[in-house]
Amino acid sequence: AAARELGTVPRRCVLVGDIGRDVTAALAAGAQAVLVPTPVTRPEEIDAAGWVAPDLPAAVGEILRRQAAVDPATYQPALDVPTGRTATRTSTAGRITTAAGAGRRAGTVLVVRADSAGDVLVTGPGIRAVAAHADRVVLLCGPRGRAAADLLPGVDHVIEHRLPWIDPAPGPVDPDDIAALTATLAAVDADEAVIFTSYHQSPLPLALLLRTVGVRRISAISDDYPGSLLDVRHRVPVGVPEPERALSLAAAAGYALPEHDEPALRLRPVPAAPSQVGPPGYVVLHPGSAAQSRGLPPELAAGIVRTLTAAGHRVVVTGGADEAELTSWVAGDDAVDLGGGTGLAELAATVAGAAAVVVGNTGPAHLAAAYGVPVVSLFAPTVPFGQWGPWRVPTVRLGDAAAPCRDTRAARCPVPGHPCLSRITPGEVLDGLALLGVPPSRTAAEPAPAGEAAPAVATVGRSGR
Repeated sequence: AAARELGTVPRRCVLVGDIGRDVTAALAAGAQAVLVPTPVTRPEEIDAAGWVAPDLPAAVGEILRRQAAVDPATYQPALDVPTGRTATRTSTAGRITTAAGAGRRAGTVLVVRADSAGDVLVTGPGIRAVAAHADRVVLLCGPRGRAAADLLPGVDHVIEHRLPWIDPAPGPVDPDDIAALTATLAAVDADEAVIFTSYHQSPLPLALLLRTVGVRRISAISDDYPGSLLDVRHRVPVGVPEPERALSLAAAAGYALPEHDEPALRLRPVPAAPSQVGPPGYVVLHPGSAAQSRGLPPELAAGIVRTLTAAGHRVVVTGGADEAELTSWVAGDDAVDLGGGTGLAELAATVAGAAAVVVGNTGPAHLAAAYGVPVVSLFAPTVPFGQWGPWRVPTVRLGDAAAPCRDTRAARCPVPGHPCLSRITPGEVLDGLALLGVPPSRTAAEPAPAGEAAPAVATVGRSGR
């Protein structure tokens, strides 16, 4: 209601509050939320909040800093450090002066995100910002992100190559492979490069290779001293959402999204969803993940299917080629099973037709954000929710944010029993859909399929809060 009164939309708004219900309300509306703790704030509410500030002035300051960080025209320059080859512009806010390149045009720009599909998807806004000012954009990605790279607007050509300093399961460094990569980079003949990374990755090995093939300008986020490897050494505070992190690096390099391009995840057109999913309005449940620690416990996923179908929701269960056995068991006789039957483009089309997506911290959450589809996020806290949660889309977060696995970045659950997610009840998921305004797709006159159990019931939030 406040957004309508101001002539805007929730995804362009930030709500500042002091209890968990404030954060829940903001996320469910699709807005951002800042929690400013007071004596009434519970510790678990602080743990669950993706963005916490010590007081109201600090919250406002960070809101304004993040807004300015994606605008090249508002940069206040930090120290320029001579490198012996050129001047390295070290930026802390992600902005760059007109003299340094705001509104600039570029020829061929190599952009890099050598990580998983979800990582590539959340880098999309930053890549679009570069593409808006470049004659040609070439994206270097790894094999795990290739399918996502093909879905990104603004990319003219994709190079697939596994980088041993980025890949989570690297083989030994092969000199012949590095020589082949160097030759490939030389053939691109890029005028400059923007290296996007996650917060625990280094851009410097690739920057060294790019220097050896004559790339004249290189921008990246780096906490490590880059010597003469970077022209724009950008820094980003911990906890900034990954898409904003990418946008701020693009802005530091002199590239901003044009006014007509809303800061949001976006994809190229995809083919129609598989016919067996039926008309739009179903709920997608994606139980698996490439990282076991972020997937749903199978028993919980199966219970969610039974509870949602009993309440009148049509459920479609999705999964990768190696998850067909899991999705078949989870779907049972109650849901449509697409496990192993879709590529990323078909999965995107399936998500686009959904009324909501129930998922852990994995790629389909970002597909949902790209289509504005609400998300019930069963989020394992191995990485920060504020950085990796669904971006600018109505969301309900479930799970124990203070579980022992918090901030471990563990790919496999380090705690027996997967307690951060296993204590979620299917009824909480049902209530999450209700909070998001997602009604059952069957009418009251339609009977539930035979054999379905009655739904469990739980409330979102806590009494009196």
